[in-house]
Amino acid sequence: RWTRPYRPQTNGKVERFNRTLMTEWAYARPYLSEASREQVYGEFIEHYNRRRAHTGIGGLAPMDRVHNLTGNYS
Repeated sequence: RWTRPYRPQTNGKVERFNRTLMTEWAYARPYLSEASREQVYGEFIEHYNRRRAHTGIGGLAPMDRVHNLTGNYS
């Protein structure tokens, strides 16, 4: 995916997410192979979105912040 041109706010969010991936997933522990690293990626993303506290949104997880997951806009 691409970020919108001339939007440093968006680019900063992407850069911060990439840094988090590096420190909390990719290099958080030694892996025996790239395949074993890929196996835990889904678990990390699940943790990141549902359980990990994010200071930028008041200590909530992103899924706690989303109010309309079903797509019902009424």
